[in-house]
Formats: sequence, structure tokens, C-alpha cells
Amino acid sequence: MIKKLRFQNKLMLSYLLACIIPLLIVSVFIFKQSAKGLEESSQEFASLYTSQIKSSLNEFIKEYDKITKSVLVENELIYRLGEGSSIPMNEEVNQRVAVQQLLMRVSLLKSEIGTVMLISRDNSVYQYTTTTSRVDESRLLSQNWYNQLRTSDQTFFISGLHDRSYYEDKGAGAVVTVGRVLFNSKGAYAGMLLIDLDPFTLLQLEHEFLQARDKYGISVIISNDRREIVYHSEAASGRITWEQVLHSGFELTGDSANEERIILSEHTAQGELFIKTEIPRSKLLQKINQMKGLTLIVITTSCLIIFLISLWLSYTITRPIKALRRSMKQAEVGQYLPIEKEQTSDEIGSLVYSYNKMIITIRTLIEEVYVAEIKQRQAKFLALQHQINPHMLYNTLESIRMKALVKDDEDTAGMIKILARMFRLTLGKEGRHHSIKHELEYTANYLQLQNIRFDDMFTLSVNMPDEMLDCSIIPLVFQPIVENSIHHGFAGYSQTLIIKIEGSWTENGEILIRISDNGTGMPPEKWTELNSLLEQAASNRYSLENQDDLGENGLGLTNIAERIKLHYGDSYYIKVLSGIENGTTIEIRIPGIGKIKHISFDAKKEGERNEIDFGR
Repeated sequence: MIKKLRFQNKLMLSYLLACIIPLLIVSVFIFKQSAKGLEESSQEFASLYTSQIKSSLNEFIKEYDKITKSVLVENELIYRLGEGSSIPMNEEVNQRVAVQQLLMRVSLLKSEIGTVMLISRDNSVYQYTTTTSRVDESRLLSQNWYNQLRTSDQTFFISGLHDRSYYEDKGAGAVVTVGRVLFNSKGAYAGMLLIDLDPFTLLQLEHEFLQARDKYGISVIISNDRREIVYHSEAASGRITWEQVLHSGFELTGDSANEERIILSEHTAQGELFIKTEIPRSKLLQKINQMKGLTLIVITTSCLIIFLISLWLSYTITRPIKALRRSMKQAEVGQYLPIEKEQTSDEIGSLVYSYNKMIITIRTLIEEVYVAEIKQRQAKFLALQHQINPHMLYNTLESIRMKALVKDDEDTAGMIKILARMFRLTLGKEGRHHSIKHELEYTANYLQLQNIRFDDMFTLSVNMPDEMLDCSIIPLVFQPIVENSIHHGFAGYSQTLIIKIEGSWTENGEILIRISDNGTGMPPEKWTELNSLLEQAASNRYSLENQDDLGENGLGLTNIAERIKLHYGDSYYIKVLSGIENGTTIEIRIPGIGKIKHISFDAKKEGERNEIDFGR
């Protein structure tokens, strides 16, 4: 493993080992002695803290026991609430007013009381609230916690945490319900008094105790006699929400201490509530670190000084080596950049100086060859488009056409006009935007000439998205392929040769064009040979020798393959897909963008018009 480390890390490691080992020995010894004393002190503090909570809860239970008993003064009124519709209307109204006054007096006894509810023996719900949201009576009676309390044997009770889904606003948060089962003077069931409280009000400690809780990470969980959580200090401090306590399974852990925490348990005087206090031992370790701080300061300072010295020395030694390594990585990917920073006069500096001389020599040689290659390709590409003087050609063709018109030879004049349009499309000015639409027009004009020659034996069908027509393409791509289809695939006058040009978008927004015919096709060995030639033409595109296959029929497939690679890059191509005896398909892939919206036209019919509208 040491062999795999970087040179700088090896230098640093050799310096640091001298201080890390004694530092660890001293730290472990101090830690164990400090932890033992601090844990004993923390347990004493936790006992005092739990006793304070117990006292606060006993006072809370005593106060609310008195508050709930205060309604028994109106015992007869409460019992009469269950008589239903057998009493007169005016008496029922008076009862409701009296109950509202009773509930209002209860709510005024403590400022934290927000909602007080009285449920009569016939399950009629009376409520008084100081909040903006009222209780939905039907949802209240269907709550599981209510039904459990209804069947309980307890007279005074404190429910576990439950949500506020029975309120009209169905708001977030949780509440605790304190209540009492009411009986009349004869011991008969008269109803239930329920008081909804915010869990925060259950335990109100002095500021010093709250600071100590946060300092030591003390967690307090209060539960009722049914093991339901009534209060959780993590939710009260905002570290978790009350909804998490309700729904995320914050279950009560065991009551015995373990390696992770110190646990103390208590309960209120009558056993209504149980208190569990937990102190994480990790918090105690933070205090231990403070106690042993003075010892560690000396050790840490010494270690820091050694670390800084080792870092400076290792950086000074390895900096030129790293610069040399980065420059070599750049040279591997074709970026020949010398190291510009000033070097030392030692052995490493001499090595960097020799490396810079080598890089400069390599870059000079590459630039000379590369520039010559670029110029050769530009001259070669321009020569393909400028072999004929356009201006002279247009004038000559127009003169011949006018001579034919003078002699009433309209067929010859039409053919010359079509030929002039073809040359005008392919021999335009340098830098002109050449689009797929221009290529299609040129190909359609060429096929129109061939139809005149062969008595309408050729049909061109185009299926291409509208927005693809305006995309750029290098000139003279479609027509040589169509010319090859006629030259090699046309079997005479036995059947019409159908040529299809189809365009589509790839997933990456590139243009995929397929030119197919229903001609005689080619045998598999010919198909394999032709694709091999296309790949060879693409691989030789940077050669200084001219390997274009210009023949009597115009530009060949190998020339198209070379020009596509030169213009667009290695990811684009032209290849032959079919190798059977029923037609041939040529596939072209070039860059482009757009959304698909298909068109279709027949060049055999469109050729009768002066201009072809490729947008319809």
C-alpha cells in the first residue's frame, strides 16, 4: 500500500508518524480518566433534572384535576343534557347557554387552554374555543383515542399525542387531551369533559434547565399509563416535528442504560405519567474534550508545526514533478504546452528544461504538417465546386435556349432551362447557404432530364419534415446517388424505377436520410466491397493524395463519404444498407435540428411545373 502512495504523501507520512503515535497514547489515557468522572457527575445532574420534571408534572396534574372537577358543580345541568328532544325548545336553548358559560369559565382558568369540549351521555358535543377553528363533532366521536378513553376505567385521564384531523381546518401539529369522565350524584354516567392542549404546555421548565438540556443533549420522553407518548423533547425543541413522533415510530426504548446513553426513569405521584430521561454518551465526550483541552493544546501545536513543515517540504520537492506530469498528460491528448513556471537549478529543473525543448520541437513539427494538410483539403474542396466558370456557363446555356426557341424547338429549350437551373444550384457563389431543399430541387431537375430521355421511366418520391428542408448540407450529395441508381439499377424499359428520398430525426436531433430504389440491386459480395471502399475513403480523408473517384457519371459515393467526414466529423457517414437483388438503399447521417412534419411529392408529376414547391 505504501508503494501506491504519491511521493508527496510518502514525505508527509514520514514526518507525521513521529508525533501521531505518542499523541494517541496520551489522548486515550486522558480520555478514559476524564470520561469516568464526567459520567458520574452527569448521572447526578440527570437525577436532579428528572426530579424537577417530576415536580412540574405533579403540579400540572394537580391543577388540571381541580379544573376538571370544577364542572361537577353543574352536575345536574350536565346530566340533563342527555334527555334529548323531550324538553321544550326554550329550555334547550337555556341549557346550551348555560353549558357555553360553563365551558368558558373552564377555559379562563388557564391561559393555555384553547378548546374545551363537553360530550353528553347521548353523544351530543358542546364546545368552546378561543381559536379560529372548531371541532367537527362527527369526526371527534369516530377518533380511536376517544373511543379508548370512553371505555376506560379511569376517571381523570391524559391521552397520548394525536393529530388534529377532527378539527375543521385539519391543521398540522399534534395535541394532548386532558379529560374527566363525569358522573351524577347517583353514580350514573353523565358525560365527558375534554380539554385539548398544545404538548408544549405539558412541561414548562426554567430557562437554566432548558440550556442544560440543549448543552448535554438530554432527551425527555413522557408517556401515560398506556405507554402512549404524551411529550417528546426532540419535538418540543424543533429538531423533529410532532407529526414524526405520531407517524414515524418514535417508540419507547428500554429503561436500562447502555453503551450509547444513560437512562433514568421516574413517574408522577399517582402513576398517571412516566418520565424517561436519556443522556447521550457522545455529548459527554464533548465535555471530556474540553476538560483535556489544555493537554491536547501542547500536543496539537507540536503536531501542527510538524505537519506544516512536512507539507512545505513535500510541496516544494514535488511541485515541479506534478507540473511535469500534468504537461505529459496534456501531451498524451495532443496538447503540447511547455511548462511556463520558473524552475530550480537542481536535477528536476534540468529535466523540466529538456522536456520543454522537446515539446516546443514537437509542436512546431505538428503545426507545419497540420497547416499544410488544412490548405490541401481546402483547395481540394473548392476545386470540386469551381471546376466551371458559372457566369460563362449561364450565358452560353441561355444563348442556346434562345436559339432553340427561335426555331420553335420547345422541348430542347425546356431541357436547357432545366439544365441551367441545375448548374445555378450547384455552382453558386462561395459561402452561399446550400440547403436540403436545394439538393432536392437539383435532384428533381436531374431526374426530369432523365425522364425526357427515357420517356418518363423514373419516379421520385420525397418524404421529409418541413423544417428539415432548410437545414444545411454540402452540395452534390443526392444527385450522384440517384445517378448511380439509374446507371446500375435501371433494367431498361421493362418497369418504372421508383426512387425514394426519406428524412427523419434521430434521438440526438441529427438528420438521417435514406435514398432507396426498386432496381436490380446488387449481390452481397458487391455490397460488402462497396461498404469497404466507403470506409477506406473516410479513413483516407486526411491523405495528401487525391483519391476521389471522379468518373464520367459525376461524383462517386467514395467522394461523398470523404466530404461528409471532412465537413462534419467522424460520427457522420454514408453507407449502403442493402445487399440483395431487390433494390438498393443508401443511408446518410449529418447534423441538424427540427421537429417532424411530413411532406410527400412525386417528381415525375412535379417536373411538369417550372418550380417545385417543397413545402407542400
